Amino acid sequence: MSETFTQNRELSWLSFNDRVLSEATDETVPLLERLKFVSIFTSNLDEFFMIRVGSLFDLTQLKDQSRDSRSGWTPAEQLEAIYAAVRPLYHKREEICIALEQQLRLHGICRLTYPELAPTEQKYAAQYFRASIAPVLSPQIVDTHHPFPHLKNKTIHVGAWVKFKSREVFAVVPLPDALPPVLFLPGSEVRYIHMEELLFAFFEQVFPGYTVLEKVVFCVTRNADINPEDEAFDFDDDDFRKKMKKALKLRMRLAPVRLELSRPISPAFSAYLQERLPIQEEQMFVTAAPLKLEYVFSLAGRLPDIKRRALTYPEFTPCLTAGIHPKESMIRQVMRRDRLLSYPFERMEPFLRLIKEAANDPAVISIKITIYRLARKAKLVDYLCAAAEHGKDVTVLIELRARFDEQNNIDWSERLEEAGCTVIYGFEDYKVHSKICLITRQEHGEIRYITQVGTGNYNEKTAEQYTDVSLLTADQRIGRDAVEFFKNMSIGNLDGAYRELLVAPNSLKRTILQCMDEQIAKRDKGRILIKINSITDVDLIEKLKQASCAGVKIDMIVRGICCILPGVPGKTENVHIRSIVGRYLEHSRIYCFGTGSEEKMYISSADFMTRNTQHRVEVACPIHDRGAREKLHRILAACLADNTKARILQSDGTYHHCPPGDTPVDSQQTLMDAAQAAEEAEPPAVEPQRGLLRRIFRKR
Repeated sequence: MSETFTQNRELSWLSFNDRVLSEATDETVPLLERLKFVSIFTSNLDEFFMIRVGSLFDLTQLKDQSRDSRSGWTPAEQLEAIYAAVRPLYHKREEICIALEQQLRLHGICRLTYPELAPTEQKYAAQYFRASIAPVLSPQIVDTHHPFPHLKNKTIHVGAWVKFKSREVFAVVPLPDALPPVLFLPGSEVRYIHMEELLFAFFEQVFPGYTVLEKVVFCVTRNADINPEDEAFDFDDDDFRKKMKKALKLRMRLAPVRLELSRPISPAFSAYLQERLPIQEEQMFVTAAPLKLEYVFSLAGRLPDIKRRALTYPEFTPCLTAGIHPKESMIRQVMRRDRLLSYPFERMEPFLRLIKEAANDPAVISIKITIYRLARKAKLVDYLCAAAEHGKDVTVLIELRARFDEQNNIDWSERLEEAGCTVIYGFEDYKVHSKICLITRQEHGEIRYITQVGTGNYNEKTAEQYTDVSLLTADQRIGRDAVEFFKNMSIGNLDGAYRELLVAPNSLKRTILQCMDEQIAKRDKGRILIKINSITDVDLIEKLKQASCAGVKIDMIVRGICCILPGVPGKTENVHIRSIVGRYLEHSRIYCFGTGSEEKMYISSADFMTRNTQHRVEVACPIHDRGAREKLHRILAACLADNTKARILQSDGTYHHCPPGDTPVDSQQTLMDAAQAAEEAEPPAVEPQRGLLRRIFRKR
């Protein structure tokens, strides 16, 4: 594949995170929300180093150095490019963060250093340090009797070069996990100081008798790209859940990939840390902005209502999906016709109500579901457990390797098993990332299916933060495929055949390529419209190039990584790509091939990434219902009309803001307004049960 219309995935991801950070500079975004975007950028970058940089770091240790298929770079060359690209992002983050904090001070929200505290506040902070911080600290020096300690991943430390009599040694104190990230000070305003700032200020008290020559706040980021199937995690244990628990413990001890410092340090101090960790100079990043910013999401809760409304997004409560009656049986409503839920504009509640109802419905025989990520508190689990306790056959395929949710999923799997659910874990070499649920009912001697297929997780918290769609259908063709899917998952068969569903790694990619070929055959009459999070799969990229060369009109809404470059003469001239970064995380995957009555439309859990198309179990579901298709087209039309939050990808890999146009269009606000307008409309009447049953039996 020619490199002229592709780009490296890691640099493309960094470009996405740069777009996230740029939202913090948008003056139309409320001030406190802008600081949240800095926090999101920071946590994104943390995960990028732990996973992507960690993975590349592992690859550099191999004898055979494979090259990236999009850029042609070796792992070492990719790391070099990453470090160079990240450094200016640190400077940008620091400038934006400090500028926002200065503006927030005008509203009584102040992050303070110890010298900035008023005398009464210094007294309060000193008392807090003595009473609550000092007793839980674990200080250490490094000498012949005290070896260099293991520095935990993403734990903030204060380290210093200290002198005792004629001896100079390294001293370090980790900030205990039990402490809150900041100390809020007494008073009517929101004034606070970071715990590491207090530890830094009182460091000399932790090492009495020592002279502090130089000190710094720092944080080590370690490789967290664990794979329980690697030889390094080869335990003599048949229980995969126990295996994952052991693998998680080992994650904390993997190699360092980054060192963050709160201030510049001397060459000698720097050389010492580089040698001891070990780490290279290009992996060290200095920033005056806080190393962790998760706490900013709690600041709004400390503000009076008037000030909170001025500094945050207007409150929005997800709406009830139009056409769904809150007091009518969800089972009967879905049996009547398909329902498409659109998060976060609409509630997840109809799906949860469907499961709760199924748990208590005498006609329900079984409930089967795949789970990838769940909230810390999950009604879904309560309802599944209740179903099992009511004698239903409940099968839960839970993916224990959902990155950074492993422990949460382990805990939920134990709870589900205790309630009597059958819990399975999928495949050794393939994560199960699909989002599918099957309810089987036996009514009047006949088996009937209700199937849910979605683009996002069954996570009640992120359903209010991510844009996703969820189909509830009684289409028996899809239901029969779902039966086959769960049977194949239970017996470890990845090669199952399906009539309606596209299932990776077997049929999803192959069918998408066939759909693209059908549009290529139509040449300039062909149409491809895709909304996904990322695209890296070289085969799909090559096919899109072929479609473009054939004259097919291609529009893509790609939030994050995009390894295909549009507008390259003779290759991708008919490809148009935009990215939307806004209040909510764009997460839905929608594939459309063709137009009019010949259009094929799917929703899916899969991005166009090799990991999804070839190395995971994913599901795409066709959309047959006219109302659901029209609703998806409205979502796509809003995204394509966005000239406020959308940025257009250029052929050189840069992104430009859309021309503003006569009327500003924010796609997410458009969909919020539409959901509210539909909810405020007159609710549908409850259909008489007798007429409904007569119609269902007539269809049979």
